[in-house]
Amino acid sequence: MKTKYPILLVHGIIFKESKIFNAFGKIGKKLQAQGYCVHVGRHDGFGTIENNAKQLKGQIEDILKRENTEKINLIAHSKGGLDCKYLIRELAMQDKIASLTTLCTPHFGSPVASRIMKYPKFLLKTVAFWVNFWYRIFGDKHPDAYNVCKELRLHDDVDSFPFSDKVYCQSYSSTLKKVKDDFVMSIPLIFSRSIHNGATDGLVPADSSVFEIYRGDCISDSLSHSQVVDFMVPKKKKELVYSFYYAVCEELAEMGF
Repeated sequence: MKTKYPILLVHGIIFKESKIFNAFGKIGKKLQAQGYCVHVGRHDGFGTIENNAKQLKGQIEDILKRENTEKINLIAHSKGGLDCKYLIRELAMQDKIASLTTLCTPHFGSPVASRIMKYPKFLLKTVAFWVNFWYRIFGDKHPDAYNVCKELRLHDDVDSFPFSDKVYCQSYSSTLKKVKDDFVMSIPLIFSRSIHNGATDGLVPADSSVFEIYRGDCISDSLSHSQVVDFMVPKKKKELVYSFYYAVCEELAEMGF
């Protein structure tokens, strides 16, 4: 059983879909091999929430026309989930989105981003300049690293009403249990643990990943923020990651999405 509507995989910051790098590793191809209609977001890697939401809206409208369908399913990683929330609420796309599944999205912000923003502004602006410079070369149209980091700071804004009565919304987190489980995320994990108590994927605390229907961790095993999108995942865990995405898509199909 396949999903009624196409699937759009939406990446977060740093990761960016291009000819030489797949933002979701082999996940897109694995899902396509199972018969799903899958697209990957081509928004900026360091664009603001508003900027990326506008880019995603344009891509979604193109997909709907190309696939001759009325809606689309969004599976969003990290900041991509925030981009999608803005897309749905602020850009009047509720009627075009069947479902939104967020993975390790900092709905309440990231303690790492909060700590980074405490460094001297001139230093942050300098680093942001060079990040923006390189991401323009990589294809970003409007990179804005400084303001992206500001948007990801911790906050306690909580909606007092359901996000949308027209879109099925669910969320997942992941937990990096040991430093040795991901060399790339080891330093962020140490940094994150020094300023936040509780489970974390190295960048986003599990409690910050909670949004609408919270489904818990993607897999029960140790999994980092970047491994969720098939980046440097140990061979023994790759199939677990792929199986997670299969299960999400199968369930959406069973629900009529």
